[in-house]
Amino acid sequence: MVDKLRLIDEVQLKKDVPEFQVGDQLKVFVKIVEGDKIRIHPFEGTVIRKRGQRMGSTFTLRKVSFGEGVEKTFPTNSPAIDKIEVIRKGKVRRSKIYYLRKRVGKATRVKERK
Repeated sequence: MVDKLRLIDEVQLKKDVPEFQVGDQLKVFVKIVEGDKIRIHPFEGTVIRKRGQRMGSTFTLRKVSFGEGVEKTFPTNSPAIDKIEVIRKGKVRRSKIYYLRKRVGKATRVKERK
């Protein structure tokens, strides 16, 4: 039974997902269906959380748009995600950086990992 589930996972896992960690700046290109058209909408933000493994894994991005904080959680292997680009690597010491929610302006910056 477990082997069959693992086989199904292998087929549905995306191969083109780049390696990224919490604190990294990502640009996620999401497919959006509008009527009979499909357009690609980029969402750029900082990874504040990663959870799960394999098929059930998700990550949460946070950005500030027009002075308002916006967070989106994406399934890593979702067919709605066209591609993921790593803009810059961030250096953080926590696995969940929820403390960014309380910060404003330049205080929300994360140091870059070399």
